[in-house]
Amino acid sequence: MASSINSLEAIQKKIDAVKLFLSVSLSIANAHTVDFYTCDVWDQFMAVPPVEVLTEITLNGDHKRAPEHYLNHGSGTTKKTTFGFCDDSKRLVDVAELLEAAYAHSLPGLGVCVGRTELLQSLRHTDNAQPLEEVPAAVVESDEFMNSKKSHEVQAMSEVVASLAQRCRVKQVIDVGSGKGYLCSFLSLQYGLQVYGIDSSSVNTHGAQERNRKLKKYSRAYQRHSKANRTQTVMPPSGQEDLEDIAPEDNSLPELDQSDPASAPEDPFLSALCVGMVEPTSPRVPPSELSLEERERRKRENLERKARSWVNSGGMGSGMLYSPLTSYVTAETELKEIIGELEDAVMVGLHTCGDLAPSTLRMFVAKRELLSVCSVGCCYHLLSEEFDPTRQECPSSSVCGFPLSGYLREQSWFCGRNARMSACLALERVAKGQGIQMESLFYRAVLHVILRDHYSSFKSEKRVGNVYSKATSFVDYVWRALRRLELDESKLSDGVIQGYHDTYRPRMVEMEAFNMLKVTLAPCIEGLILLDRLCYLKEQEDVAFSTLVQLFDPLLSPRCYGVVGVKAPGTELSK
Repeated sequence: MASSINSLEAIQKKIDAVKLFLSVSLSIANAHTVDFYTCDVWDQFMAVPPVEVLTEITLNGDHKRAPEHYLNHGSGTTKKTTFGFCDDSKRLVDVAELLEAAYAHSLPGLGVCVGRTELLQSLRHTDNAQPLEEVPAAVVESDEFMNSKKSHEVQAMSEVVASLAQRCRVKQVIDVGSGKGYLCSFLSLQYGLQVYGIDSSSVNTHGAQERNRKLKKYSRAYQRHSKANRTQTVMPPSGQEDLEDIAPEDNSLPELDQSDPASAPEDPFLSALCVGMVEPTSPRVPPSELSLEERERRKRENLERKARSWVNSGGMGSGMLYSPLTSYVTAETELKEIIGELEDAVMVGLHTCGDLAPSTLRMFVAKRELLSVCSVGCCYHLLSEEFDPTRQECPSSSVCGFPLSGYLREQSWFCGRNARMSACLALERVAKGQGIQMESLFYRAVLHVILRDHYSSFKSEKRVGNVYSKATSFVDYVWRALRRLELDESKLSDGVIQGYHDTYRPRMVEMEAFNMLKVTLAPCIEGLILLDRLCYLKEQEDVAFSTLVQLFDPLLSPRCYGVVGVKAPGTELSK
């Protein structure tokens, strides 16, 4: 990785380019869909028909000009434009230019990210790096039982985290916002790392602990099964019972059909990870069909086996490589108060929501024992902004999540909640036809017109909520919404409500086109947020290496970018 591409100065220039683009286009992302008709949003921002926008988005697939092209502030058209917006009216007049500029100012267009393979090669080809070791557990990639998204994320990120641990010569990993513990369990069982999963929800940590216990039990049984197959010996009856008894005790785990090796899942561990997402295979003999004597026999042998395991292992604490912990953590949290046996460690976060992602990076910088970090954030709409004019999301006494870098803080940059919500949209999925639920947005916008006309621009702390999913028609939707808002229903009738629907239905295409433009801008807003986090790491003197890496396939996992940092001294990686 060339240092000139990834230097602090280079990242600051990329930030400047994205800021310039968003200073012109961000108003589209910040427009609220609820106000679409009451504020006449289309005419306010657009000087082109909606069909032209949709056609251009569908046909124009090559939007790959360099960001420097747009610094000239001109498109060569008769009207002077900037990124497709008329400099005089501030309305969009050139859709193609906007689409090209949006791609150029996204992370792929900026060329600032490295690939996962490139990062792994850089981490491993250094003097300090040691060969990546895996615990022999017969784990092979398979999505037969596991949700494909979770399987993809866990496998891709765990290899990077394990490589960071090898690079820094540490055995501890701290997973912040660990949730159900999928990543933690995989890191501990596949790579033999000592993982502490910290989550603020006691429900999550209790569930993760129980799930990990079952996974360890299943993994040990499978290893015995695999070892017996490799040595071509007949498995003794006790080993068979180990495998058979797991399924009756916990039907959410898959059962191996030993009579047909080809029918066994290729990856039993990953299959077992998907507790709650699994459609379990049926056991050869359903537990309900077992005789009372057989059920009692299996139960008794299970208890005896657990007792022997307790004695042989020296107690429950022995060999526990994954420890779920319940705690609310910030950059000021003393990790030693939570983790009694804290050593030098890697800090990770897989899809940490809102402010937790920047807090993870702050902890990494502040704690001497944290030698590296790999953070993948999500839920940008939950970020608090320091320079929010309303100060509603970030009180003056709090540490805000955005901006994180000193560079953007000096410029008092502010995105806005609607823009951050737009950043959560998945461009790649929408491009493949997995579009936005437009009818629900349309219903809500027309409801707002009704509230304006009949309830004096009614405003309330109450929310309409997910009424759409229960409604059978627009008329039914409005009645349900009025009841939710506790408004006088006598002011309206079915005919009046249907009239509003029929009036605005031809204009639904405007909303569709406008929201597609929001989707197009989403990667640019996300890119600025992530560049800000990378810039923050670049500003730290003791961070020897930092980069953005695309960890996941965006079609499977739209929040696919990770922020990686290493504090290890003497690294050969370019900062």
